[in-house]
Amino acid sequence: MAFRLITLNLNGIRSASSKGLLDWAAQAGADCMGVQEVKAQAEHVDGRFDQIAGLKGYFHLAQKKGYSGVGLYVRKAPSDVRVGFGDAEFDAEGRCVEVRFDTARRKFSVISAYFPSGSSGEERQAAKFRFLAAFHPHLMRLKAEREFILVGDLNIAHKEIDLKNWKGNQKNSGFLPEERAWLDRLFGGDADGGLVDVFRRLDARPEQYTWWSNRGQAWAKNVGWRLDYHVATPAIAAKATAASIHLEPRFSDHAPLTIDYALTL
Repeated sequence: MAFRLITLNLNGIRSASSKGLLDWAAQAGADCMGVQEVKAQAEHVDGRFDQIAGLKGYFHLAQKKGYSGVGLYVRKAPSDVRVGFGDAEFDAEGRCVEVRFDTARRKFSVISAYFPSGSSGEERQAAKFRFLAAFHPHLMRLKAEREFILVGDLNIAHKEIDLKNWKGNQKNSGFLPEERAWLDRLFGGDADGGLVDVFRRLDARPEQYTWWSNRGQAWAKNVGWRLDYHVATPAIAAKATAASIHLEPRFSDHAPLTIDYALTL
């Protein structure tokens, strides 16, 4: 059996739905879909977006209106749902939700996360670094006890292959040496990393992007960044069989990333 997992930064669930999200999701065949930048509160979601394409949604929404927020839509009822990751600053921003599918034989989670952007200035870049410092040990604690797939907008392009204009972006948020080093550590082979960039396990081609700036003609010229990831424990990553980036129709400045896994919940 295949488990189809999609990640998508919505750039606002109400905006995305007005541009065809719901019709696309109905045809996408997902078993689970992680979404980021929901940009809505519970009153906007309940009764309207709490189910999509036959999948039930679980959310971590920001306290600030119209800001951040993540969700996971699942076909199978989870054994547990964890909202936030225990950091007061970032839990207030709605940045992480985890659904667990635990059985007597296996502990397995899917996590949807939205990493902060530092592009608006030094203050938010400092917050991004605080998030990275707090989130890494959280992932290592999870890895010590369970298999998982983290999906989401990490707001970091890892390698030169992962953005068009890498030479001109080495001093810009999203491609800073410290951010890239964080991913080096996460994907490293030692006990302080050991996770897998699943898309790159399956697809080594250049110009595979998931986000394009709204400035200039970035979309038309494919001047993009690969910011959206599936990050998995090695045993789960080894079960990935196919990956695709959905380019059209567009309902966000990000593209959905779909990966199929040879596993059953």
